[in-house]
Amino acid sequence: MAANLTPQYLKAQEAYRRSATADEELKWLEVMLREIPKHKASEKMQVELKTKISKTRKEAEAIRGRPVKSSSQEVAIPRQGAGTILIIGGPNAGKSSLLAALTRAKPEIAPYPFTTRLPQPGMMTWEDVTVQLIDTPPVTADNLAPYLLGMLRGANLAILLVDLGSDDGIEECQAALDKIQETTSRLGKESALDEEDMGLSFTQTIVVVNKVDLPEAADRLALLHELCPLDFPEYQISTTTGQGIEELRQAIYAALDVIRVYTKMPNKKEPDMDKPYIIRNGGTLLDVAELVHKDLAENLKHARIWGTDIIPGSTIKGDYVLHDRDVVEIHANN
Repeated sequence: MAANLTPQYLKAQEAYRRSATADEELKWLEVMLREIPKHKASEKMQVELKTKISKTRKEAEAIRGRPVKSSSQEVAIPRQGAGTILIIGGPNAGKSSLLAALTRAKPEIAPYPFTTRLPQPGMMTWEDVTVQLIDTPPVTADNLAPYLLGMLRGANLAILLVDLGSDDGIEECQAALDKIQETTSRLGKESALDEEDMGLSFTQTIVVVNKVDLPEAADRLALLHELCPLDFPEYQISTTTGQGIEELRQAIYAALDVIRVYTKMPNKKEPDMDKPYIIRNGGTLLDVAELVHKDLAENLKHARIWGTDIIPGSTIKGDYVLHDRDVVEIHANN
């Protein structure tokens, strides 16, 4: 018997999966328990939720009781743009160079490992959208900063960067992957929670092999495929020559699976095309209204729309599924 989970439950579940702290996890678990349909098919899920809530509440209380470390704010990076992309990998794979190639950020770049000691954000542009990229410290068999797990869980996409410029690049990639996959915040083909263990999450991942311009790159790439086959989409680049960078930029945006929606004021002839609202593909008018203002969503009456496969200026309701580059003129109840 299907649980028939509601859209409100699924939104809360996604927010829970991307929670970076125990307090955030607790908040969304409680919403999930409140929103889950109460019938026989969901009884097991209700029990699991109650158990997880109890455990998470204890974890959150324990964390609140610990002394606050002075460096704790150094890794608090507010989410910005259409999504957050985490760049991870072994030492000297070129993570900072990739951030610099895709954004206007100017991270410290040096030909020795552990140049990046704290996460470094930058904003990538794609047409009229910005996407947040975060360079991270290297992951090795002996080193995985604990805060990276929360950042990985909260990211929309992870880039696993592989160094083809060194004989050690393949081994370092495998070591980083093994280290991450031992935790409860893992790399996966898609972002999801484990069906059997709600505390185990997977973040959608792509593999980017760097330094393909080097003479020895082809042999090392073949060796990577033989010794360390990675079951994720692969993109080949060179941050030195720019090879593959624009293709990667397109792939990153496509992986977010979002659409752009523009708004028009009722008393204006032209819509505001400078800054679109970004929602997940399959999102509705109500999702856009919530982004504009909470009160607007609560008092939503209808909207007029100019967009895909619809008569221009048609009236739509809150559950209408929007398309990329639709323009909406939202009307609220007085």
